[in-house]
Amino acid sequence: DVATGFLQSFTANDPDAIAEFVSDGFRNDHYSALGSDCTGRAEYRRRLPHFLDSFTDRVYEIDDIVAQRRDAVTDVVVRYRFTAIYAGSPIDIPGVMWLTVRGSRITRRVDTFDSMTFMYQTGQITPPEDY
Repeated sequence: DVATGFLQSFTANDPDAIAEFVSDGFRNDHYSALGSDCTGRAEYRRRLPHFLDSFTDRVYEIDDIVAQRRDAVTDVVVRYRFTAIYAGSPIDIPGVMWLTVRGSRITRRVDTFDSMTFMYQTGQITPPEDY
């Protein structure tokens, strides 16, 4: 419920509501070339308005979700499609998030998305002919 609520919260333009899902010591790790890491709820919250302004009409559509509980922690792996409008270009990017949940808060997010597809769809690079 925490993982799906977190992803659904991005459809609104409320950075406080999104940040409420993460712990004070939250680690946001990106394993994609275009991603940017940060640590702490306050820093994550500070970055959210730029993300929300840059990606309008955003939706994380969950393609698959797997959860495994170990002690007081639940690891949730989500395969998703992120759709939005970025600088006037529609995007549809596949990705995977690994969320570590303790109680009702996410303590760590590891996000991997297809940076090359993002670059193609936003016109930053030209895709190969067989794309």
